[in-house]
Amino acid sequence: MASLLRSPARTLAIGYIAFGVVALVLFAAPLWVAWRETIEAGRAEILKADAQRLTEVFRRGGADGLAAFIRERVGLQIAGERILLLTDRDLRPLAGNLVVWPSGAPTQAGVYTVALQLEGRLTRVTLVHVALGEGYHLLVGRDIQRFEPLEQHFWRGLALAVAILSVVGIVGGLALRRAIFMRVQGIQATASAIMQGNLSHRLPTRQTGDELDLLAQTINRMLEQIEHLINGVRNVSNSIAHDLRTPLAELRSRLEELALTRPPPEETFAELDDAVTDVDRVIGIFDALLRLAQIDTGMRRSGFVTVDAAALAGQAVELYQPAAEEKGFTLYFEGPGPAPVAGDPILLAQAVNNLIDNALKYGHPGESIVVEVRHVQAGRVEIAVADRGAGISDEEKLKVTERFYRGDTSRGTPGAGLGLSLVDAVAKLHGGSLRLKDHHPGLIAVLSIAQKTA
Repeated sequence: MASLLRSPARTLAIGYIAFGVVALVLFAAPLWVAWRETIEAGRAEILKADAQRLTEVFRRGGADGLAAFIRERVGLQIAGERILLLTDRDLRPLAGNLVVWPSGAPTQAGVYTVALQLEGRLTRVTLVHVALGEGYHLLVGRDIQRFEPLEQHFWRGLALAVAILSVVGIVGGLALRRAIFMRVQGIQATASAIMQGNLSHRLPTRQTGDELDLLAQTINRMLEQIEHLINGVRNVSNSIAHDLRTPLAELRSRLEELALTRPPPEETFAELDDAVTDVDRVIGIFDALLRLAQIDTGMRRSGFVTVDAAALAGQAVELYQPAAEEKGFTLYFEGPGPAPVAGDPILLAQAVNNLIDNALKYGHPGESIVVEVRHVQAGRVEIAVADRGAGISDEEKLKVTERFYRGDTSRGTPGAGLGLSLVDAVAKLHGGSLRLKDHHPGLIAVLSIAQKTA
């Protein structure tokens, strides 16, 4: 019981009991008022009808006739059923079941509810006092305390209902506490396992569709996302360590060799140039990670301006034209004219450059690379880069946008596995997406961007 009083079930049980008691009171109060008003009004009407009949007897038979009628009536009725009294002008009893005019009874004609001494006890009665002709007085009344047992039964029934409701509330609170406690134990066990590093644990669900089940399903989705993010951070950390190890090891080896061999100045400067190249590779990795972090947080949205995607792609083609010719590629651009979009021009240029750079890395020399800008439905602009290389398998298409992922075709080529990750992040920042399609042979990378509206 003490644990119940300290649990949320206490509040629910007390609230349930209080609500039930209030409902019972609201239900019983009108009944009680209706009972009192209806019974009392009905009782008064019955007494008035009795008084009217007795008055008619007096009109027809006079005082003697009414007295005889009252004596007969008193002899026939159940004891205490009616109070009947006929008196003369001096209030001396002539007939009835009262030996004297009751003390406290009004001397004026009318309907009254008063407390009177009857048979040595104080009781509440309803009286109808009628002033008959020739100074005679008639009292017709009834002891209303005879109905007190009914009232007591009413209140006892109400008290019993409150007691039953309280017991049901306490039992319901205990059952509710037990059910909640069992669910909380499952949550606690899962949380303990996760705190110990087992991120695969999930909250148990019963597939009942209740509130706790919906909460557990929401938390499980959150745990899945957390597990995915943590695994991503772990993989990124491992990839960063692996990709930085090579250029740093090469840099250290060159510098150590220079320190030991002391070569001529010309060879020393050549080695220093290679060391700067290694440092640039490390800086490039960190720059790419920094851009990705800025994109993930949405910081770059504040720099959105109107950008002509067609002009931006055309400039990228011009920039890579010498490199493409040097490698034996035919690089050309196709566009329908201006294609305004809202975006960050630096990030969009970087994304298009990465797509063209990938096409030059993995395409077959002697083939063509096409950069096309086109308008599509739903107010979007697409920048597509198509090559005739080896392409990417369907399985790898789902992985190549992961950071530091390097497929089999990328082995031996320079890079850190961040190019398509950056393109995908830029697309999402601009409300679009990156799609990879087969070109038979080759690959078509499609960067979709929300179009600038007027």
